[in-house]
Amino acid sequence: MLQIHNNLTGKKAPFEPIDAKNVRMYVCGMTVYDMCHIGHARVLVVFDVVYRHLKQVFGDEHVTYIRNITDIDDKIIARANENDEAIESLTNRFIDEMHQDIAALGVLPPDEEPRATRYMVEIIDMIQTLVDRGYAYAADNGDVYYSVSKFEGYGQLSGKRLEDLRAGERVAVDDAKRDPLDFVLWKAAKAGEPSWDSPWGRGRPGWHIECSAMSTKCLGAHFDIHGGGLDLQFPHHENEIAQSEAATGCKFVNVWMHNGFVRVDEEKMSKSLGNFFTIREVLASYDPEVLRYFILTSHYRSPLNYSDTHLENAKGALTSLYTALRGLPRNPAHQSREGDPHVAHFIDAMDDDFNTPEALAVLFEVAHAINKHRESDPEVAAYHAGVLRELGGMLGLLERDAEAFLRGGPASEGLDDASIEALIAKRNQARDNRDWAESDRIRDELKDKGIILEDGAKGTTWRRI
Repeated sequence: MLQIHNNLTGKKAPFEPIDAKNVRMYVCGMTVYDMCHIGHARVLVVFDVVYRHLKQVFGDEHVTYIRNITDIDDKIIARANENDEAIESLTNRFIDEMHQDIAALGVLPPDEEPRATRYMVEIIDMIQTLVDRGYAYAADNGDVYYSVSKFEGYGQLSGKRLEDLRAGERVAVDDAKRDPLDFVLWKAAKAGEPSWDSPWGRGRPGWHIECSAMSTKCLGAHFDIHGGGLDLQFPHHENEIAQSEAATGCKFVNVWMHNGFVRVDEEKMSKSLGNFFTIREVLASYDPEVLRYFILTSHYRSPLNYSDTHLENAKGALTSLYTALRGLPRNPAHQSREGDPHVAHFIDAMDDDFNTPEALAVLFEVAHAINKHRESDPEVAAYHAGVLRELGGMLGLLERDAEAFLRGGPASEGLDDASIEALIAKRNQARDNRDWAESDRIRDELKDKGIILEDGAKGTTWRRI
């Protein structure tokens, strides 16, 4: 049975959906003012794997996944002003770039991808409800604030107490707020900024209210799973709970999931430290599936340490799996997988709070079985290859042609496939002539140019480093 660690309770427990025919998950998506970085890649891949496994457990048609886009906030406005660019032009441009990165990483599209600017009616309606119910107030400066002290359950997700937060409050008190912990729901319009009509005058929404309005509109007032990066747990997700439950009068979300931070060579990723990498920068040097594999080598709740060494290790591991598939039929004659111990082990790992490191270990068990039977029993090897592709596919891996993956590394110094094959033929002739020196020379020449030769019973194959 699927078990998930719930950050609301701090415990792992069996996942019991509100409605097994309509399992609903919302994940906080990107704020689109720049290229996506490797922290975003982790969120995208982690919850893509969660989505895939939920579909495996409950059925494709019974799972709904919503991942929003924040297309209006302070950072977007600041970047548009820096660029002297229209805000919609900026956000559309980076949404297109984001979709390119998402497609490269093999991330399935969500069922809906709501944008904040298209949910202004729902946002304003929710704020009005909060005002009407006494949880929010319009200040003299034209902003509308949420009154944190009015919500008894504040701090339930993060474990923070209002008294401790006030004691540690170092931000200058805003005279417009009744309490320094109150947060903005609606910001009064400023000159040159985009704004919308509202009962409190023209303005735009605060960040937290956007997700509450979009998630409840798309999934209902009470749904199963809410996810995002650990950095969003407080205050963003804490504020979502407060405003959503105050507005609807019911529990907001049953299970809260947060993926761990990404560090770079054991340091926090930061532009100021010069260790900040966009997805696009990483994909210039590594196959997207290598980055995806690397992300899955750590449990989603653990920190992920990014380094070239770890990416090289991921590349080597993925290459080993594709090498096991090499030369075997992509779609072998179907054989029942029922009772297969590898499949059972894999499902058990994924049912245990999406334990992808353990699931990856199962892939290597299957690859070992392929290699063991490759020569002695090709039919059994082909069966295991089918299992390997099936299980890999559940993680969004091993969906490429093995030969294409192995030969698709960085371009070798002017060597196309035909040139490589010609050198291999020349080497084979040297071997036939027992000219081992020439044979070794050609092997070394190819290796120096990033081509690895592998001699087997059926001849010589090659792959790019």
